[in-house]
Amino acid sequence: MALISAWPLVSPILFFLRCFSSSTASSEGGVFQFDIEGSSAVSVQEATVIRGQQQAVATGSWVPFAEGCQEGFYRTSSGKCSPCNCNGNADRCLDGSGICVDCQRNTTGHHCEQCPDGFIGDVVRGVPTFCQPCPCPLPALANFAVSCYRKSGSVRCVCKENYAGPNCERCAPGYYGNPLLIGSTCEKCDCSGNSDPNLIFEDCDEVTGQCRNCLRNTTGFKCERCALGYYGDARFAKNCTECNCGGRMCDSQTGECLADSPEVSTGTDCPTISCDKCIWDLTDDIRLAVLAIDESKSTLLSISTGVAAQKRLNDLNLTATYLQEAMSKKKNHAVLWTLQVDDAAKEMNDLLREAATLDEQGNEASSKGLLVQKETMETNNRATQLVQQLSNMRDNIQEISSKMKYYAIQQELSPEEIAQKLSMAEEMLKEIKHRKPFTNQRQLADEEENAAEELLQKVEEFHEKYNDTRSLVSDVLEQLSEQDVKLSDLEEALEQALDYVMQTEDINKENTANLQRHEKQQEKIKEQIDEVNSILLNATTILEGPQKVNSELSEVIKNVSGFYAEIDGAKKELQEKLANLSLFDDDLVEKAMHHAHNLRRLADELDRNLYGVDTNGLVQRAINASNVYENIADYIEEANKAALLALNTTNRVNDAAVGIDTQIIYHKGKSEELLKQATELQRTADDSNDLTIADTSQHVNGTLARMNALRSQLMRAITKMQSAEPGLEARERLEQAKLKTAEAVSATMTVTQATTPMDENVRLWSQNLQDFQHNSAAYDSAVHSAGDAVKKLTEVFPQLLDKLRRVEQKAPANNISSSIQRIRELIAQTRSVASKVQVSMTFGGQSAVEVNPKINVEELKSFTSMSLYIKLQKDNPQLAASPDRFILYLGNKNAKNYIGLAIKNDNLVYIYNLGGQDVEIPLDAKPVSTWPSYFSIIKIERIGRHGKMFLTVPSLSSTAEEKFIKKGEVLGPGSLLNLEPENTVFYVGGVPPDFKLPPSLNLPGFIGCLELATLNDDVISLYNFKHVYNIDTTTSPPCARNKLAFTQSRAVSYFFDGSGYALARNIERRGRFSQVTRFDIEVRTPTDNGLILLMINGSMFFSLEMHNGFLYLRYDFGFSAGPVLLEDSMKKAQINDAKFHEISIIYHNSKKMILVVDRRHIKSVDNERTAMPFTDIYIGGAPAEILHSSISSHLAGSIGFKGCMKGFQFQKKDFNLLEEPGTLGISYGCPEDSLMSRKAYFNGESFIASSQKVSLFSEFEGGFNFRTLQPNGLLFYYSEGSDVLSISMDRGAVVLNASGTKIQSPDRNYNDGKTHFIIISVTPERYELTVDEKKQSKKNPAKDRAGKSPDSMKKFYFGGSPLRTQQANFTGCISNAYFTRLDREVEVEDFQQYSEKVQTSLYGCPVESPPVALLHKKGKNSSKAKGNRNKKVGRDKDKISQPSTGLKKLYQEVNMQRDPQCHLPMNPKATEHAYQFGGTANSRQEFDHIPKDFSERAQFSISLKTHSSHGMIFYVSDQKETNFMALFVAHGRLIFMFNSGHQKIRIKSQEKYNDGFWHNVIFIRDKNIGRLIIDGLRVLEEPFSSNANTWQVTEPLYIGGVAPGKAVKNIQINSVYSFSGCLSNLQLNGRSITSASQTFSVTPCFEGPSEAGTYFSSEGGYVVLDESFSLGLKFEVVFEIRPRSSSGILLHGHSVNGEYLNMHMRNGQVTVKLNNGIRDFSTSVTLKQSLCDGRWHRIAVIRDANVVQLDVDSEVNHVVGPLNPKAIDHREPVFIGGVPESLLTSSLTTRNSFIGCIRNFMIDEKPVSFSKAALVSGAVSINTCPAA
Repeated sequence: MALISAWPLVSPILFFLRCFSSSTASSEGGVFQFDIEGSSAVSVQEATVIRGQQQAVATGSWVPFAEGCQEGFYRTSSGKCSPCNCNGNADRCLDGSGICVDCQRNTTGHHCEQCPDGFIGDVVRGVPTFCQPCPCPLPALANFAVSCYRKSGSVRCVCKENYAGPNCERCAPGYYGNPLLIGSTCEKCDCSGNSDPNLIFEDCDEVTGQCRNCLRNTTGFKCERCALGYYGDARFAKNCTECNCGGRMCDSQTGECLADSPEVSTGTDCPTISCDKCIWDLTDDIRLAVLAIDESKSTLLSISTGVAAQKRLNDLNLTATYLQEAMSKKKNHAVLWTLQVDDAAKEMNDLLREAATLDEQGNEASSKGLLVQKETMETNNRATQLVQQLSNMRDNIQEISSKMKYYAIQQELSPEEIAQKLSMAEEMLKEIKHRKPFTNQRQLADEEENAAEELLQKVEEFHEKYNDTRSLVSDVLEQLSEQDVKLSDLEEALEQALDYVMQTEDINKENTANLQRHEKQQEKIKEQIDEVNSILLNATTILEGPQKVNSELSEVIKNVSGFYAEIDGAKKELQEKLANLSLFDDDLVEKAMHHAHNLRRLADELDRNLYGVDTNGLVQRAINASNVYENIADYIEEANKAALLALNTTNRVNDAAVGIDTQIIYHKGKSEELLKQATELQRTADDSNDLTIADTSQHVNGTLARMNALRSQLMRAITKMQSAEPGLEARERLEQAKLKTAEAVSATMTVTQATTPMDENVRLWSQNLQDFQHNSAAYDSAVHSAGDAVKKLTEVFPQLLDKLRRVEQKAPANNISSSIQRIRELIAQTRSVASKVQVSMTFGGQSAVEVNPKINVEELKSFTSMSLYIKLQKDNPQLAASPDRFILYLGNKNAKNYIGLAIKNDNLVYIYNLGGQDVEIPLDAKPVSTWPSYFSIIKIERIGRHGKMFLTVPSLSSTAEEKFIKKGEVLGPGSLLNLEPENTVFYVGGVPPDFKLPPSLNLPGFIGCLELATLNDDVISLYNFKHVYNIDTTTSPPCARNKLAFTQSRAVSYFFDGSGYALARNIERRGRFSQVTRFDIEVRTPTDNGLILLMINGSMFFSLEMHNGFLYLRYDFGFSAGPVLLEDSMKKAQINDAKFHEISIIYHNSKKMILVVDRRHIKSVDNERTAMPFTDIYIGGAPAEILHSSISSHLAGSIGFKGCMKGFQFQKKDFNLLEEPGTLGISYGCPEDSLMSRKAYFNGESFIASSQKVSLFSEFEGGFNFRTLQPNGLLFYYSEGSDVLSISMDRGAVVLNASGTKIQSPDRNYNDGKTHFIIISVTPERYELTVDEKKQSKKNPAKDRAGKSPDSMKKFYFGGSPLRTQQANFTGCISNAYFTRLDREVEVEDFQQYSEKVQTSLYGCPVESPPVALLHKKGKNSSKAKGNRNKKVGRDKDKISQPSTGLKKLYQEVNMQRDPQCHLPMNPKATEHAYQFGGTANSRQEFDHIPKDFSERAQFSISLKTHSSHGMIFYVSDQKETNFMALFVAHGRLIFMFNSGHQKIRIKSQEKYNDGFWHNVIFIRDKNIGRLIIDGLRVLEEPFSSNANTWQVTEPLYIGGVAPGKAVKNIQINSVYSFSGCLSNLQLNGRSITSASQTFSVTPCFEGPSEAGTYFSSEGGYVVLDESFSLGLKFEVVFEIRPRSSSGILLHGHSVNGEYLNMHMRNGQVTVKLNNGIRDFSTSVTLKQSLCDGRWHRIAVIRDANVVQLDVDSEVNHVVGPLNPKAIDHREPVFIGGVPESLLTSSLTTRNSFIGCIRNFMIDEKPVSFSKAALVSGAVSINTCPAA
């Protein structure tokens, strides 16, 4: 080009000089060959091509003068020699112009200053020193760029028309090919004109070219033939017409009806002539040889080198760490149990000592009582004597007085004399008093008086104690009886634990004996193995002959390819020699038959020899030996259960001891109170010393009587106490409990000793792996130990899971399934670890493993992909003698519908069968004998009927690798792999003796090492097995991975599968929280939701999540205002595009949170100044107990992250997540397949679209899975001009519409929630539609469109279309879509790469099985009157069926509704279809539907969750409540009660279920038996005799509580009140009950924390206050609200004369409106901030006649209305939160109920308790409000 452009300048000069030159440019050194590290080198062949081009340019150069300038100079027009300006890229330039000639280093331009198109320079600016081919995608070898340039440090490609992508690495829409494959180009799609012309481009697979959507009833790679069920010419006439054969098939060309099982055509066009069979066999062999040569040629041409594919090696460090933690936890539990048992023993000893002390105190009290009695009697006698003496003294005084009077009269004394005499007498009396004997008597009298007062005080004190003790006797006796029952239970439980321990010891002894017996048998087995080896050597010798014949036949086959050309050119001569050749062939056939008989005889002999060996018990003994570990594991598990039972029993003893201790403390307090009272009585007695002696005597007598009565009653109480609980018997029981507890501890220690060696092995593995320096011996040891331990730990799990599956299928689905799920969760982590043990197993030819595939077989129907590692033991003599070997089999037991791998004829062969003939795909491009001695990678795929196999052979010396691909397809109609779940087996390496393989796989077992990698992109492992056969890891350890495979697996990325997580503990060991705290991480995922980072400390948390593809950050460090939300509300950075995104969270100055994505600021938010209070961080997920804890309400979801992460940093310090001890369930690497989106969910308003420059009306074939519950919807849409190709659902049927030609499936039940597979085929002759292998077709009327090439890009849509169509958009899932063409490989569509994705989820499929299928399944278990019930289904289905998926989706959408003015969602996060009861005493739901056969059989099932110990769950009865049935909670236990005549049947659970967890309960009243089933595992039964005709009940059914006054007749009062907790999933006789006729104080079951207040749900409801509260002419109402909706009624009062008062919100404005009989008047308040901001707001309303004042958060407004002189103060009901529609007036601006919380409600300064309201109607939760 440079020479041509310079011609006009050079020609005048040369013409003037008339001088020509004849020299030619030398080609030596003319080409610069690239050999730069990091770029591809130019091959010699390409260098030759470039050199030839340069020589061609140089040949046309002008010759310089004879005396020209030297090299590097040119002659100017003045004749001078000037240096060439070629920038060092050329040595010659043209005279006159100086234009450089023969530019080197791939440069061009007049001065070699530019890079030609397709090349790029080595510098960003300036002249390049050399140019290299554009890496678009590969330099030189595959460069499809027009040009390229550098931008931001990277190369940007400008692709040619047919290519697309940043590096032209894929074909542009409308083209197909694989630019990354050397030699491959992108070519236009061709669908034979049978695709939709209205779409912008034709829809074909971008790699294979296979048409995706064939219209006009066509199918095929290029839509070249009519679809199944149609006939005609699909390519040219395009007249595919539907077969008219009554649903049977017809001939695809003529339309002639065929039989039900048509024979498959051989596909040959030969006329029917009588030829010898060998001729046809020879012809077929020649044809196959030609095909093989062509395929080999294309394969060799496609061989390329590239970056070595990463091998994934499961990280043994993860397994060792997890096992170490598990064993450590086990050991810690055992130690904890020992400590707890010791503590219980100590507490029991303390209890015994305290009981002995109490006994001694009782004896002391008794002796003191006797002593007091004796002293009292003595005091009484002395008091009697004193009274008698005082009486005598009084008589004497009276006698003296009378004698004195008589003496005075007798003596006639005067008063003065009498006085004188009295004074003398008084002096004499004083003298007498002062005399000693009288003084002593007075002192004695005073002392006796004081003693009497003290005695009186003590007697009164004992009397009070007696009264208190008498009131406590009944309680003490009752409690002692309860303790006696508990001790009896403890004794029984410990006896049972002892029995279990004894059984375990006996079993262990038997195992020891069995083990010794097995060791003896093992010696015999070794002898038999030697015999088998000798037999195998003989067999090898015998098989040498067949191998020789086989090699000769191989040579014949190779020579046939050479004969083919001669046969093709000498057809006439061949016909002349047919006769002679036939005779020769007869001879050959006879010899071959004879040889075959000999081979058969030898094979039978070998089979008999092997059978003889097995009859000696070789295989059976090996199986028995392998089961020893399982038995030991079972026995350890039983011992563990016994220890747990003993521990639980000990806990119960501990609880009993604590109860007794509590009673002692209580009595001690009572005694102290009595002492205080006695002290007060003593003080009172001291104050009453002035009582007379007579009163004292009376008090003493009364006290003595009361004391005697007290003494007798006290003795009776002591006698009863001693008879109720003898001390000796209690001691004996406690001693027995202690002994049995010690035995349980011993059993626990035995288990600990058994697990200690495993813990030691885990520690050694961890140490070996940490010190691993690519040491093969250490690696072999670690792998061997890991395999051995994993086998022991996981061998018992497959049998347990099989049993669980059988139980799950037999039991009622809705309750048992959740119980089984809980059991599965207990072993899920161990099973997950077993599935991720990426360690190989060694197979010796007789070994086999049955693997648990860990995948739903439905997912394998249309698409199957499997990868594995393989390594052959080439030095094994058995392999040399018999190289054909079986590798694996996945399929049904009947050898129909399967996939398999084998080695046959030195080729790796992929075999699959879809119900018809086998498809064999041999990889003949790389014979097995040429494979290396290390691991190679095999991947097999099947998409519909198309199969493909990949072989990757890595290199140990470089990053290069060899790749080989081979394809095939089913020739028949089959396209689905129909596996039966109960009949599917997965064998690797071999099969058990009793299994019969299909003929194509019936080969000897594999010899070498195998390691499974993935199955449909799920990680699987050989160690997740069901059974193993003849595998001994001791004698045959796993093969060690080579250095390359080991190091390449340790990539910088980590893969999370959604179930695992990483835990970095004590993150401050790498960095400190400071003024600027920073977290960095890179993520890559196609999913919508997932947890990225989580930190938690009590109620404080920090969570970074991905919600709907965008980041969602929420945190709370103890802020007073609650959690802070930071989310990408502006949708600046979408994360789920399957690309790596760098996320940074920066916490600045402890008060500002900043979110940065890809170094771009997204959002920031301020908060209170608080430091981060965390030490640990979870990455990619967290344990379930954390995700479902109190923080769950603050999380956007509880889904683990699925995708790849790398570069996690804290304060710019890196963390190796797999080396963190808490990490579980993640692995190294980032597999590309896991990031593909093969599945999409559409919600009825969504669709996805892509563009291609092709026509779907050309010949093509496509298919996809779909799953839906909706009868109508558009699945696929494509238009090309006026022609439309669409696939849709119409009333449950699948309809293909191709340019007006409609094909409809005969079935209309495809909206059943199950997965169905559609294949469409468009050919010039026919349109074909196949749904689940049921084929329909019609002729293609548009033959003239075949082969038409599109001229523009066109779109096709999945799930709907933005265009106006007759069908609504699809609701459901579409997956595994593909399109095929003859010139392009088949690949499943990656929806992630589609250009348009509108409201579509590319992860998960939330389509459930419909209720109809569930009811049909459960109908088998229902009893009588089936016919009657079936007739009523149509009328009652809306009432008793589960909500459809559409309703479920509506429920979810309502739950996520958010008022645009409100901070909080309208509905808090709640458990779906679960309801909260217990706000009031009669909270309940009422249902009016009772089946007719209820009296014969009543089966209910319900799920419950509660912390309450009492409450009614279910109740139904007749009107008089004579017949009834109830389920209630009493003391935490579940009680099922019903009557049978006058007898009450009561079934009570022994365990308590008020633990706050969900429990599934089934209670059944059958004809003569009652059952109570709890959590599917505990079954309680009680038989009875009854007459169904006499047992009848009436509506309604009560759930959660009963109406006032109900059930009191039959149920104890504590359990009559409403159930406090959550109920869900109520079913009656297998049918769900969802529509309540009435609801009272029932709300959804909210998750997360709650606070005080009354919650009014969005479902509507209100509270009616009792009559003590009313709103008259003068009142004050104050309350607080936290609304979730900006509009709603807060308060309403209404009178019969039309007066009313209404307070409501509308759009955040609070309004009070009144009518006082004159007219309406109102006032309003609007806050500056939003009233719906998630905070509490105070509202006050004051009315004084016609003046009303409204106060909202101190914002005040008032109104003065007209004065009504006749106003009357009515007492009318007050409604809170809502009001019945009939009471609302038309003038109100809102009629909606209030949604949100109300608290602290007061009327006239009196608190209002809503729990005492007159009525609570609807969804109102009293006293409990969901926290914000």
